[in-house]
Amino acid sequence: MPLAGSESPRMAWTGKSTSPIAGEFAANQAANLIHEDTQRARAARVVAGHSIDAADCSETLAMLGLTIPSARAASVEPLPGASSQRA
Repeated sequence: MPLAGSESPRMAWTGKSTSPIAGEFAANQAANLIHEDTQRARAARVVAGHSIDAADCSETLAMLGLTIPSARAASVEPLPGASSQRA
């Protein structure tokens, strides 16, 4: 509480943070979303590789709560040990 006769300065909230921590948090969130998308795309690719047909793939993806990867996520690197040709 300010002393009598002295006026405390007031700051207006603009809704934007100038803290570098807020920027780091946002960057970490974005990196985490990209990582999650990559992992989901890789999981969907594994499911597709082990599915009998498209219906089996779709059903398994639905059971796992996965969706068909978008074009952006489809550009992930191949799984370790995976060959470029399927037998």
